[in-house]
Amino acid sequence: MPILADEIGSSGWKILIILSCLGLIVMFDETMILPAIPDFIHKFNISYSTSSWLLSAYIIAAAVMTPIGGKLSDIYGKKKILLIIMAVYVMGVIAGRFATNIEFMIAARIAQGVGMAMFPIAFGIIREALPEKKLAIGQTIFSSTFSGGAVVGLVGGAAIIQNFGWQSTFLAILPVAIALWLIIARFARIDSPPTSMKIGVRANRQSSYINEDYNDGNYSKVSHTIDIKGTLTLAATIIAFLAAITLIEGNNGDELYGVAGLIAASGASLASFIVIERRAYSPLLDFKIMTSKNFLAPTIILMLAFMSIFMVYLTIPVMVRSPPPFGFGGNAMKVASVQLPFMIVLLIGTIMSGFILNKIMNTKIMIFGTAISTIGFFVVLIFHSTEDMVSVGLTILAAGLSLSITGAFNVILLSVPMQMTGIALGMTLLLNLVGMSVGPALSGVLQEAYKGTAIEVQGLFPTNQAYNLIFITAALVSVASVIMAFSVSRTRLGTPTITSEQHEQKREYS
Repeated sequence: MPILADEIGSSGWKILIILSCLGLIVMFDETMILPAIPDFIHKFNISYSTSSWLLSAYIIAAAVMTPIGGKLSDIYGKKKILLIIMAVYVMGVIAGRFATNIEFMIAARIAQGVGMAMFPIAFGIIREALPEKKLAIGQTIFSSTFSGGAVVGLVGGAAIIQNFGWQSTFLAILPVAIALWLIIARFARIDSPPTSMKIGVRANRQSSYINEDYNDGNYSKVSHTIDIKGTLTLAATIIAFLAAITLIEGNNGDELYGVAGLIAASGASLASFIVIERRAYSPLLDFKIMTSKNFLAPTIILMLAFMSIFMVYLTIPVMVRSPPPFGFGGNAMKVASVQLPFMIVLLIGTIMSGFILNKIMNTKIMIFGTAISTIGFFVVLIFHSTEDMVSVGLTILAAGLSLSITGAFNVILLSVPMQMTGIALGMTLLLNLVGMSVGPALSGVLQEAYKGTAIEVQGLFPTNQAYNLIFITAALVSVASVIMAFSVSRTRLGTPTITSEQHEQKREYS
């Protein structure tokens, strides 16, 4: 019996509501620990540079698992893989509650980072569940839950930390995550596409899964390969590089030799990654697309934007909660009050920038956004002696970031053919996650390298010199993104610089 269109629409909206809760709980979990970063440093007796791994480990896990999760969902079914990934995420939340040392906590954060792989799967489910005319509305609602969850997580997490301790933040999200898993497992109707899966081998290629999509007796073969080698070598490259950054503040010879060895290992791993990607049937990074200036420049702009903003993410909680004269001597709630305007403006700006895009060229929005963000960084750099001015600078940052993200993503979408947008956006997300992982590491190493003490203050804390270096580095990175935005504006957009035929030819003969 055929399913009526209105039944599909009704079921689709229910699935949208259920899956939108994923963004709320995961972003709640991610932002609620920000005010607690000084607590982790004290509790686990770790350096400021080591504390950066609380964010970097989460993001690296997300970078590794996002493409793998997406491919596995195509092969084995979206609902099944979604529930497995959610289960790993729940175990990570439980582990975070009982972590007694930094190693245990980083392992918990890795498991939580795996949960980020839920989102491309959820996007795919929503795309199949909603009518085509309602898809844009559905995606906007789903995307807005990320910023909404961040707002709730920042305020709610700070209140929980202030009154019950950081361990309770994980307990607060745990029952919600378990309940959502049960609801999806029991009530979410996620139909698998009418496919039969079998393993096939492409001549002179790696083994791949072949999807035969039958439609009125006709079928098309779509390759489902998982670039495991490329994913692991990319992860090894990032981890070795970030480990080198973490050790770089050391002054003894052994640590310097360790830094040199890690940098060499990162370089060797990067070279291996490039070789693997050039030979892979379905690579993480398609270098043919990367040669397109219209694709590469806005992708780098986004990567630089996220790297600079994540430098500030790790810095603000430490600055607010450090005792005078090294900080403002505030508590977790004060951290939330300083960062809350940023989160709110980013939420509103992300929604509004979509309407602005209809009236202003995407390249102009990108220029305006990167320029405004740069102004925000310089405001924080020059006026970070008061909490109010730090909050003002962060608010300006959020306004610029929302515009630059919208403009850059739109340029990327116009730089490739329609049938290659999924590949392009996947590559963009991967490089964004790389930038997010590097930012906290740079911030942590500068905080560790420039510490001081004062009369009647027990312990060592980052000095104003550390904060100046962090903010000026972020500002200069933002200046570079402005320059790149201007270079993109001089390039004519609208015609993809690589056609789907060229892309397929490259894959066949490279």
